[in-house]
Amino acid sequence: MLLYLNGAFVGLLILSNILAVKLFSISEWAVLPAAVIVYVFTFPITDTIAEVYGKEAARQTVMAGFITQLAALAFIFAAIHLPSAPFFADQAAFESIFSAGFRVTLASLVSYFISQNLDVTIFHKLKARNGESKLWLRNNASTMVSQLADTTIFITIAFYGTMPLSALGAMILTQYAFKWVVAAADTPLVYLLVKLARRSKTAAQKSFA
Repeated sequence: MLLYLNGAFVGLLILSNILAVKLFSISEWAVLPAAVIVYVFTFPITDTIAEVYGKEAARQTVMAGFITQLAALAFIFAAIHLPSAPFFADQAAFESIFSAGFRVTLASLVSYFISQNLDVTIFHKLKARNGESKLWLRNNASTMVSQLADTTIFITIAFYGTMPLSALGAMILTQYAFKWVVAAADTPLVYLLVKLARRSKTAAQKSFA
């Protein structure tokens, strides 16, 4: 189960980086990158890993995701700069989709590394205080605090100086509000994943006994 969780985590990370170029609007004043509909689900995965397999396993997952993102960026950069075939007419579109600016890339990596590690740290502090009970509390508290850090860091690094501070603040609040709603709604998913992971872990232990 841990292997599947890690695979899903890394896959969602890479997918979120690709989807980030698409913007969608909830209303006239709320514009969000499409990546948020994917990235928010990485937090319940790390919470599940932390709950069942421990803090160190969760940190290894976060680091694996960070390294994978760096590798993906390197390969995408290489693909963009490969000489195009004479009949390939979509090079400009390819570059437009896959080449993010340096600030956006830096913002994504920094916000990811800080927020995911913060999520794991808060989750385990609450678990040390409450024991096995109140999974809903540590899941929601750790995710909501880390999502605030993620949103604030990403938008500040990526867009500071390109728009008025009022617009910057509005973008942070809008994206965080969306993430907050999703985080609250995914609590049943965390309970389901934890149940499945514990069952898989128990079965694996019995098979080696």
